[in-house]
Amino acid sequence: MFGTGGTATAWLTARTSEDIPVDTPRVPAREAAEDELSKPLYHESDPNLLQRAADRFWEWIGDLFNSVAGSGVTSPLGLAVIAVIVVALVAALWWRLGTPQRTTRPKDALFDSGPRGAAEHRANAEEHATAERWNQAVQERMRAVVRSLEERAILDPRPGRTADEAAADAGRALPEHATGLRAAARAFDDVTYGGRTADRQTYLRLRELDLGLESSKPQLSSATQGAAE
Repeated sequence: MFGTGGTATAWLTARTSEDIPVDTPRVPAREAAEDELSKPLYHESDPNLLQRAADRFWEWIGDLFNSVAGSGVTSPLGLAVIAVIVVALVAALWWRLGTPQRTTRPKDALFDSGPRGAAEHRANAEEHATAERWNQAVQERMRAVVRSLEERAILDPRPGRTADEAAADAGRALPEHATGLRAAARAFDDVTYGGRTADRQTYLRLRELDLGLESSKPQLSSATQGAAE
């Protein structure tokens, strides 16, 4: 009987130890939770710094008006002072952030600034090439190519045109240079959006294309040739 009782006691002890939940200390548990919540996965939809600053600003404005209303200071002079403070803060933010500008230029547009002539783009390209800044040299040379074609009326000026679109349009008018134009557009996209690095040979090929296009003449379509005859 004693043996049986001892066995039962041992069984109960083992069973009880299995049912006891694991008690994780509070500090390590909190640290583990903080580490987990600090992962970028949980913050992908968080507002950016500018949005948080704007939210704090409007919260402050709301608290200011609430405090004024709660204190009973609703005289015209008090409200005028608050209005002056708000206008001054808005003006400061406007001056700091600049005038909002709307633009319909696609993110992959060929030209990223105001209109410049082909000669200026070529000069900039040569300056970058002299300093061995091959990425910028390739970008400026491709812009020179397209701007030159626009100045010669082979391409119509089109805001927001991409390098690929310009190469396709110019290739139809200058079919003997279509392959070179596509390669130039691809080189432009690689260094501008693809994170790749150009080299001297890439720039020289684009420069040679630019010089070759200067002496080329657009191919007339059959309809245009018939009208000319």
